[in-house]
Amino acid sequence: MIGGVEVNVLSIILSVIYVLLAIGLITIVLLQEGKSAGLGSIGGAAETYWGKNKARSLEGTFEKYTKIGAGLFIVLALILNILIK
Repeated sequence: MIGGVEVNVLSIILSVIYVLLAIGLITIVLLQEGKSAGLGSIGGAAETYWGKNKARSLEGTFEKYTKIGAGLFIVLALILNILIK
């Protein structure tokens, strides 16, 4: 088992990374467009050029980073929960 001092330093470092990741996630989510902007999808307009190449657009990039960040956020929360106990 890791000594008490190393766990404290590690938990502080991971907590700082956790807070920075939370701030980054908030920023990315706020930069995304709302889903109400895509009401054209009701009429089938989502199958346009922009709908097919969404992954290459800025919006697609934000969605990808949001998914990755949320996964890291959850994993880091679990690790911090184990370390603090």
